[in-house]
Amino acid sequence: MEFIMLGFFAAGLIACLLFGASIVYALLFGYLIFFAYGLHRGLSVKRLCRLSLDGIYGVRMVLVVFMLIGGITAVWRASGTIPFIVYEAGHFISPEAFLPVTFLLNAGLSMLIGTSFGTAATMGVITMTIGNSIGVNPAWSGGAVLSGIYVGDRCSPLSTSALVVASITQTDLYENLVQMARRAAISCLITCIFYGCMGCMLPHEQVNLDILDKFQAFYHLSWIVLIPALVVIVMSIAKIAVWKTMLVSLLAASAICMTCQSMDMKSLAMAIFNGYDAPDDSLAAMMNGGGVKSMISPALIVSISCSYSGIFEETNLLERIQREIYKLSSYLNPFGCTAVVSLGVASVACNQTLTSIMVEKLCGSLFPNRRETALGLEDTAIVISALIPWSVASAVPLAALGAPVWSMLFAFYLYLQPLASGILFRKRYDRKRNQ
Repeated sequence: MEFIMLGFFAAGLIACLLFGASIVYALLFGYLIFFAYGLHRGLSVKRLCRLSLDGIYGVRMVLVVFMLIGGITAVWRASGTIPFIVYEAGHFISPEAFLPVTFLLNAGLSMLIGTSFGTAATMGVITMTIGNSIGVNPAWSGGAVLSGIYVGDRCSPLSTSALVVASITQTDLYENLVQMARRAAISCLITCIFYGCMGCMLPHEQVNLDILDKFQAFYHLSWIVLIPALVVIVMSIAKIAVWKTMLVSLLAASAICMTCQSMDMKSLAMAIFNGYDAPDDSLAAMMNGGGVKSMISPALIVSISCSYSGIFEETNLLERIQREIYKLSSYLNPFGCTAVVSLGVASVACNQTLTSIMVEKLCGSLFPNRRETALGLEDTAIVISALIPWSVASAVPLAALGAPVWSMLFAFYLYLQPLASGILFRKRYDRKRNQ
């Protein structure tokens, strides 16, 4: 019975993928299936509703932060914060160092804004355009961008995936970020070396930076527009609550919009809710986006996904599957087992949020403590989702870049991060088992 229920759920997800429908519909369909299963197991409608609401209540602050991040991604564009970063960073690009610099620039911006999609649409588009102008293979450029945007998506204070993982594992976000940054150091270094070696094969043509002049023509670019980003860095180091950090950064960027960029209150409010519209059509593809409205769908995905958890626990729906996973973990160790399960779940779920929630339910108890669970999820469920060609985690950035699907073959960071963490975990796991 359990496998039939999960089969129907998987079929709904695949149907949405095939027909291009929002995954929210599949999640609602899945909720109805699991709700019906709960009734079949003897739970009352009132009890099932209470379990669902308890699951959503557990991530209430994540939903608040989602809305704040939506506003920030719009006002950082409007205030000139993102245009300034992209404008200044673009001048560091040279043909022979193009690939490692592309990776580092996208990694740096993704650490600041915490979104892979937003980074791909801004710095990613800039570096991809420059790469095309000097004759770089689009698959190479796309791979370097895809690697970079997931450095911050995994361990930025503004990352929604990091917030979700911290919430479902009941761990401290900032402690997780510190550990994730340490684990990412070796992977990022090796990734740079790989791209540096590939860069030696690139043609040495003149880089055309005309596209960057558009930013200076339409924005007031000075160091003051970096204040919203500095607020996030300083308050994150001080370990101030994420929602407070987001709110202060939002207010700072709003003030800069009205003073430096001459934006009126009505236009600012519209941008915060609906997203930012660039002042010139040539910048629209790179700068349009963000806004609270853009976070409604992710918020629904998280809310509906989290409403499953109580039903799963009360009905023991996943118990049989968990038993099989425990058997597998004796051969692969907890991290290896989680990586395999993540690959399977991500192939069906097609997004990071549902993948991380499902994998935590299936594999969370394999790890010695909740922090190891959180780090394990970040290095498997979150990263591996971007290696599934039909997942939104890879399909959306590649579409924004105009890069081929083969770019994933050159997204070295996405392979190295789980590999490095798996080796590290294996050494600690074997050491403890032999003691």
